[in-house]
Amino acid sequence: MNYNPTYALLIFFGLVLISYLLFRPKSGWFWVIKNNLKSNEKIVIEDVLKQLYHTENAGKDMNLHQLSNSLKFDERTIVDVIKKMTIIELLTFDGENLKLTDSGRDYALRIVRVHRLWEKYLAEKTGFDKMEWHDRAEDMEHKLSHEETDLLATHLGNPQYDPHGDPIPTKLGKVADLEGEFLSSLKVGSVGRIVHIEDEPDVIYKQILAEKIHIGSQIRVIENNKERVVFYAEGQEFVLAPIVAANITITLLEKEESLEENMARLSSLKDNEEASIIGISKESRGDSRRRLLDLGFVRGAKISIDLESPFGNPIAYLIKGTSIALRHDQASKILIKKGIENGK
Repeated sequence: MNYNPTYALLIFFGLVLISYLLFRPKSGWFWVIKNNLKSNEKIVIEDVLKQLYHTENAGKDMNLHQLSNSLKFDERTIVDVIKKMTIIELLTFDGENLKLTDSGRDYALRIVRVHRLWEKYLAEKTGFDKMEWHDRAEDMEHKLSHEETDLLATHLGNPQYDPHGDPIPTKLGKVADLEGEFLSSLKVGSVGRIVHIEDEPDVIYKQILAEKIHIGSQIRVIENNKERVVFYAEGQEFVLAPIVAANITITLLEKEESLEENMARLSSLKDNEEASIIGISKESRGDSRRRLLDLGFVRGAKISIDLESPFGNPIAYLIKGTSIALRHDQASKILIKKGIENGK
C-alpha cells in the first residue's frame, strides 16, 4: 500500500479535533461528563442528608433500605454515596439505622434553608402556582451558593417561616420552634389558628389545596372522630379525613382571644348583601396583596356586589365608589364581616 500524505494528514487533524473536543478546558466532553457525575453525586448526597434530617426531626429511625425506597435513586447509587458520606463523616451507623453527624446535620440545615427561602421567594415575588413551589425549590436547593443564599434571605427580609409555615433555618443553623397541635388531635369546641400545612406527601397536600384551606385562618372544631374531622372557618364548614387533618397544625387561641364572629370570605357575598372588610388572608402575598391594599381593600371599608359576569366569575365589587373585578380565587382571600341587606 502506497503512503498517502494527504490521507495521513487528514487522520492527524481528525485525531487532534477529537482530542480537542474531548479535553478542551471546562467545556470538553471529558470534563462535562466528569462534572455531571460530580454534580449528580452532590445531588444524591444532599437529598440523603435532607431525608435523614426530616426523619430524625420526626423522631423516627431510617435504615438503608428505607432510605433507598424514599428517594428516586437506585439502591446501588445510594450504597456508593453512603460509603463516601461515612468516610467524610457526614453520617454514621447506629446498628442498621443511619444517623447524621454534627457536620451532616449542619450541611442538611443549609439545604433546608435554601429550599424554604426559595419557596418563600416563589410565593412572594412570582406568579407560580403553589403546587409548583416544592419541585422548583427541590431543584434550586442544589444550585445556590452560601453567598447567594444569604443575599436571597436579605432580599426577602430574613423571614422566619416559609409559605407553608415551616421554620427557615438561620445562617447560623438556628431553627425557630413550630408550636401547635395537629388538627386531627383537637377536641370538639377547640378554637385556634392554622399555622402550618405540610406539603408532603403530595397527594394529601393536593386535597388540602382543593379544599381552599388557608394558612392563618381561625377555626373551630365541630366534630372529630375516626371517620372525619369537621371544622368551621371563615364562614364555611370543612370536612377532612383524619389522615389529611393530621397534616394541618393549629395554635390554640388564648382565653382572652376569641374567634372572630361572622367572619366570611368575600367570595361568599350575595348580590343583596353589604359587608365591611376585616382583612386580607395570609394566602394573598407579595404584589397581589399590595395591589389589593392599594385598591382600597383595607379594614373597615364597605363593600357590595356591583356586577356579576354571565358565568359568575369574575365579579365586580363596589368599594370606595369604584367597581373592581375580582376572580373567585382572589375574593376567597379577602375576609369580610357581613352586614344588613343593602336594598339593591
